[in-house]
Amino acid sequence: MPELPEVEALRGFLAAHLAGRSVARALPAAVSVLKTYDPPLQAIEGAPVAAVDRHGKWLDVTAGELHLVVHLARAGWVRWQDHVPEAPPRPGRGPLALRVVLDDGSGFDLTEAGTTKRMAVHLVRSPGEVPAIAALGPDPLADSFDLAAFTALLAGERRRIKGALRDQTLIAGIGNAYSDEILHAARMSPFKPVQNLDEDELRTLHASLRATLGEAVARSRGTAAGRLKAEKRSGMRVHGRTGQPCPVCGDTVREVSFSDSSLQYCPTCQTGGRPLADRRLSRLLK
Repeated sequence: MPELPEVEALRGFLAAHLAGRSVARALPAAVSVLKTYDPPLQAIEGAPVAAVDRHGKWLDVTAGELHLVVHLARAGWVRWQDHVPEAPPRPGRGPLALRVVLDDGSGFDLTEAGTTKRMAVHLVRSPGEVPAIAALGPDPLADSFDLAAFTALLAGERRRIKGALRDQTLIAGIGNAYSDEILHAARMSPFKPVQNLDEDELRTLHASLRATLGEAVARSRGTAAGRLKAEKRSGMRVHGRTGQPCPVCGDTVREVSFSDSSLQYCPTCQTGGRPLADRRLSRLLK
């Protein structure tokens, strides 16, 4: 799933390629991807692109007075084309969900692999009209997201830290992959209760969060959209690397599986050498 660093890189890529352009056509290929109907999608045709922004994991293309906001979900992506085919896309054919054609013949496709379709596209007058955007927590790379703000956000939390980091209403943009990476950098168990964090641990976690996301954004900046997935995988130290040696200590990276996801961690770095039991089989070790 694209998370804050990849969405930020896509934002920068689109901002550079859409600058000075206008929308010529907006062509849906999957009706299910559109979550709004007023204004209609065709309302952005002829509108100049004014900006490309990001809200957590959401992309926001401002065209005229309207905002085309996109959540790529687990399997969505942006595919750029210097020359978009003249023929309109056939609905229901392949992964294509929506095509945006610009006034110079270039454009981009929104695609979604697999059979479970969760990508969401909204055309709105303000991004705050989208409930999920209105409910977002602060951006963790904002200047205002300092240690004091982070500590205040976690005050009263009684969840395990992995779940808290992934809550978009608490902190915007962090998902399964980067929460694994942040916790590995902080040398912290994913199942440590938030209320058990002391001041030093909060300071370490905040620094690891900012550094992990900042470094990922820096690695991805300027990377073409088609190469961002490979760049993300190459930068991971534990996520997606079950059975491989930890790059810090050499211990074997372990995994805990759930019904629809999994997490990865290093026992030596994060849990005092103790492996976490698979939640499907037994109670997790703390």
